Amino acid sequence: MIQPYTTTVTATADRDWLASRHGSDATDTITLDLAQFTKDTHYVEPTPSRPHGYVRSGVPVGQITASGLYGPYDPAATDGREVLAGLVYTEAPFTPGTDRVPAALFWHGTARADKVPGGIDPSKLSPSAAGAQIRFLGAVSA
Repeated sequence: MIQPYTTTVTATADRDWLASRHGSDATDTITLDLAQFTKDTHYVEPTPSRPHGYVRSGVPVGQITASGLYGPYDPAATDGREVLAGLVYTEAPFTPGTDRVPAALFWHGTARADKVPGGIDPSKLSPSAAGAQIRFLGAVSA
């Protein structure tokens, strides 16, 4: 006998990195490659008491050229992630065994550099027509 199971996930994003609402009404839909991200820095794993994990709101991402998916921004990368595409706008929930996570991309607006999960150094950002249009305020996080 098959027993249907339904659940609802409500994610409330911690957006203390967001410096203004400008740009929050025009996010893009992207897909994250969860294997590229670091547990506890970029995402929280599901547990028996919390059946859904989530990628943190504010994580900086870049698009992986070969797959078209998104991974954590890394200025030293050579796979496309060296260009900042934007920040994950809201927490992106996922279930155990998931390797692709849909998310909203905040690609233009103003953010607080010192509140970005995992940190970001705006001085290492290279201007790119294909990259994010985000102005970073505040101290640099290591």
